[in-house]
Amino acid sequence: MLKTRWLAVILTFAVIMISTMTVDSQQPVGDRPALTGGRTRAAVRAMNGMVATSQPLASAAGLRILQQGGNAIDAAVAAAAVLCVVEPMMVSAGGDLFAIVWHAGKKELKALNASGRSPRAINIDELRKRGFTQTPPDGIQAVTVPGAVDGWAKLLDRYGTMKLDQVLQPAIEYAGKGFPVTDVIAHDWKVALEHKNNPDFARTFLPGGRPPLPGEMAFNRNLAETFRKIAAHGPDAFYRGEIAQKIVAFARSQGGFHTDQDFAEHRSDWIDPLSATYKGYTLYELPPNTQGLVALEMLNILEGFDLKSLGHNTAGYLHLLVEAKKQAFIDRARHIADPAFYKAPLDRLISKEYAAEMRRRIDSEKVGEAAGSGPNGGEDTVYLTVVDKDRNAISLIQSIFSNFGSGLVAGDTGILLHNRGAGFSFDPASPNRIEGGKRPFHTLVPAMVFREGRPWLSFGVMGGDMQAQGHVQVLLNLIEFGMDVQRAGEVPRFRHFERGLALESGIGQDVRKALEARGHKLVNSPGMFGGYQAIMIDPVTGALFAGSDPRKDGAAIGW
Repeated sequence: MLKTRWLAVILTFAVIMISTMTVDSQQPVGDRPALTGGRTRAAVRAMNGMVATSQPLASAAGLRILQQGGNAIDAAVAAAAVLCVVEPMMVSAGGDLFAIVWHAGKKELKALNASGRSPRAINIDELRKRGFTQTPPDGIQAVTVPGAVDGWAKLLDRYGTMKLDQVLQPAIEYAGKGFPVTDVIAHDWKVALEHKNNPDFARTFLPGGRPPLPGEMAFNRNLAETFRKIAAHGPDAFYRGEIAQKIVAFARSQGGFHTDQDFAEHRSDWIDPLSATYKGYTLYELPPNTQGLVALEMLNILEGFDLKSLGHNTAGYLHLLVEAKKQAFIDRARHIADPAFYKAPLDRLISKEYAAEMRRRIDSEKVGEAAGSGPNGGEDTVYLTVVDKDRNAISLIQSIFSNFGSGLVAGDTGILLHNRGAGFSFDPASPNRIEGGKRPFHTLVPAMVFREGRPWLSFGVMGGDMQAQGHVQVLLNLIEFGMDVQRAGEVPRFRHFERGLALESGIGQDVRKALEARGHKLVNSPGMFGGYQAIMIDPVTGALFAGSDPRKDGAAIGW
């Protein structure tokens, strides 16, 4: 008995010692209170493969595929499909997708633009005839052709080792047999009540007339059947077959401009990512119609300042980041549009010379003027990343724009349609104006970082116009302040809007007062600071380190 008591004392002492050795023991994480002992999570480490997503069931599905012999691309598609089931307010097969892929065997880095285009018959004049005076924020006129399903197929065809029928099985299981709803997802699901008057939507997402409660089982058996058809017949089922016919018929019944031809002509595009260097690291982002150039411009501007000497999240440090963001967002408003309709001067925009010009406009002690930021981005997105045993890596982001997208489910398909068309401009002079067969402005930006010519970090920060701002903050946490991959995504962040500057609660009053003294208008925007996932490849050992944001319901899993 005495020996047992002493053992208990020793174990208790060990726990206390471990907890007191953690860094910044009272540091809040985002807007959630700090746990006793400090950090909420430790970086996950593994050698054989790693998956990081915004929902544990999706991470587990990706890991299942890796352990069945699939590669990173196979696992990413499986995880993305599961997210369409378990996070329906954020993502759907009726949404869009972007990805950056590194294939280790081929030594090849490519990006995929799997965003859809508007119906060919739509334009500003036609919308005005129907009474619109601004870009439709939701409903059928905001629905562009969904690109995600074709994106999944393109990823597997070029880099995968499995077929759609294999990688869609976890999603089919969860949609058909159900899954237990978590607290976070139950909270987010409440927004579904805004669309309760749409019958197909209500039948799908409001069973019994209400959102599911935490712990209840949720199903989407119609989506399970749709996924079975896609698994059996490939993307043609979605774009040229029965599913396309049902979506088009539904769209036409709602007054949409969509045709069978709009779906049949859809294609995803393999493209080269944009890049910029920062102190020996190369950040890769996607070109327009996404906002990847914003993160590159911000880093180029900030490279000319001694950020480390200012200290992490001090007023002087945050001021420079915000002012760099404002400069980059001027170009965001001017130049992000479908490249098939408008050629942005990308070489100049991401050059060091151009960054030096913008840097000279920044006063380190005073706020500068803000000039438009472009369309407001939707917040409802999922980001995931996977690295496998061969060190193939994929950085993937998928979205339906707004919470529950357009609020429309296409008949009995179980497919929630996005509202990415809300990213268009209603200004006839804008390069991003609404036109037929055109891709809208997107905020979606997966990212990858190379060091000495090899992949070092695959990561993303979801959340509309927070994404590029989040990329820069996370990278500086890693490069300038030496944080590990988990802590880099946990520490408090800022988000700058046109209406002001929002700070997470871990940033203290002294910093807030100093920012206000420089002219910043502080605003309150809880829960608007994005969600981060990342996998780092150790350049010496090759080990994998992963971080998953406690602001979300996510999980990093390795083996």
